[in-house]
Amino acid sequence: MRGLLLALVIAYELIVIVGIGLYVAKKAESKGKGKDDFMLAGRDMPLFQVGATLALTILGTVHILGLFEHSWSMGVPSIWFSIAHVTTLAVICVATGRWVRRTGVSTIPELLEVLFKSKGYRTLVACAMAPLIWGILTLETQGAGIILSTLTGVSIREGAIIGAIFGVLYVYIAGMREIGAVNLANIAVMYAGVIVATAFLTFGLPAGWDGVAEYYVSTSGPEYTSVFGSWEIFLAFGLSNVFAVTFFQGISQKGLSGALAARDEATVRKALWIAAPLNGLFGVFTVSMGMAAKSMPEFNALGPKLAAPTMLAEMLPWWLAAWLLASFLGAVLSTYAVSVLAPATLFVKDIYVPLYNPNASEAEQTRMVRIVVLVLGLLALLPAATLPPIVGAILWLFSWLVPVFWFVVFGLFWKRSTAAAVITTIAAWIATCVWSFTSLPSVLGWQSVHNVYITCLVTGVLGIILTAVLPGEKGLFRNRGGRFASGLSQAQ
Repeated sequence: MRGLLLALVIAYELIVIVGIGLYVAKKAESKGKGKDDFMLAGRDMPLFQVGATLALTILGTVHILGLFEHSWSMGVPSIWFSIAHVTTLAVICVATGRWVRRTGVSTIPELLEVLFKSKGYRTLVACAMAPLIWGILTLETQGAGIILSTLTGVSIREGAIIGAIFGVLYVYIAGMREIGAVNLANIAVMYAGVIVATAFLTFGLPAGWDGVAEYYVSTSGPEYTSVFGSWEIFLAFGLSNVFAVTFFQGISQKGLSGALAARDEATVRKALWIAAPLNGLFGVFTVSMGMAAKSMPEFNALGPKLAAPTMLAEMLPWWLAAWLLASFLGAVLSTYAVSVLAPATLFVKDIYVPLYNPNASEAEQTRMVRIVVLVLGLLALLPAATLPPIVGAILWLFSWLVPVFWFVVFGLFWKRSTAAAVITTIAAWIATCVWSFTSLPSVLGWQSVHNVYITCLVTGVLGIILTAVLPGEKGLFRNRGGRFASGLSQAQ
């Protein structure tokens, strides 16, 4: 039966990814390819594709396996990870996504060069942002491996290889245009599968959802059955999630890929009403499934990584297990696709073209992006089998772009000081490394203080002081009357 599940899922992914990819590529060829057609869909992505892409770009392994795993120890407050992503989508659609679309840049490091007139700062951030997004790619590879392993019987490594092949195909054929089109198909299958599976699970629970709640109250405490939990949980996990996710995804090449590809700024704004509910509601289902698995002894014994996937494989009818597997893979692969395209775009646009081949044609850039996509996908297979704690790993990665987020805000609306930006960014990165890899938190008695608070503190104090006292130009979106300019050309 598991062989049949694997065959059905492979058939579905091939039909959807390859079929839609080839159709989109042929359609684009007939219209004639424009600038950034592969990397940014020619900056002409329509509303529903933008909304679905923004939602699925930041909905992947962490929303599935990460919340399965984290709800094991934290219960309902784990939903703060999903809440943080809704907050992020609001920031993207109301603010940062509109700003980058208005300026017409291709990458976030390019925006930094526009703001601070420093190719060195652009290169510095590109060289940090690309590996950070690649770190997310390794987690998505891990997620594909675990999902395929528990529901079909292949090994995690074999599952990761299969997932990586589909993830690369998700973007390789037609780039960002393919991602947008496949996302529309996957999101319908994904939500329908998760809703039906949750309904089946509800009827299969020995004591219903009340029994799950009673289990957590008796073993952990009542705070594990409410969204806010305790004050300590909110500060250590809830608020740190909001900060880390918003300040990373809200300014990363990955999080803003859909906005950069949008038809116009108005499309980004309207996409909020599609992206936020599609992304935010998904975590409700996965947290519930993770908690249900822990409450049943036969699955509790398997541990946090395998309990929920195994529960679903054993409690659901085979056809629904196949459907749910396709749903989960759709979520993981959509995030995988952008997580491999974004660092490839950064490499080509911020390193290869400006430093090595300034006259590269559109065809040469597309060819180089495809090569980098293949290399990154292959490299992501190596650490994926180490199976780090997913939510913890992702939040650590997210802390690194806090200074970049705030210096984009400063550079657009306040003041553009190159020295302040470079010094603060490097200082924040040093601080997060010291906090993460030394005994300093224990010495201070602040073990529960997440490193995102440290990067926020350094950025806030040092960044504001240095920007205020060091020389710099007026913010890009300010004109003589103090009002925001309507576009890059006007602002300059």
